[in-house]
Amino acid sequence: MRIDRSARAPRDRQVIVAKLRENGTGRAATEQPMKTSTVTGNAYFDVPGVAAAYETDLRREHQTEGIAADGQRGTCRGRYRKIGKDAIRHLLAEGPSPTGIARDLGISRGTVYKA
Repeated sequence: MRIDRSARAPRDRQVIVAKLRENGTGRAATEQPMKTSTVTGNAYFDVPGVAAAYETDLRREHQTEGIAADGQRGTCRGRYRKIGKDAIRHLLAEGPSPTGIARDLGISRGTVYKA
């Protein structure tokens, strides 16, 4: 097991190690030679986790910036619709059931109900 994959956040990793200590056990990684039962091993256990959390936060920040930039350019609009709400409403007014309309158009019943 890789150390940085042991938990999503450094705090979660520390909670895991604290619970292991309460039980009188430790944790050893197979890829990196360290044990959580020693002070040095505990420090080595936290460092990769902090780096992984930093990378995750940085990736999330870049993604948010990219979405905002797309929104300003008007290029981020989500998935294109197969059929408009007006067309669904028109079909509903003609009388078929929502299930039949969904089946005929290849959309979900939820989409028909939302329209």
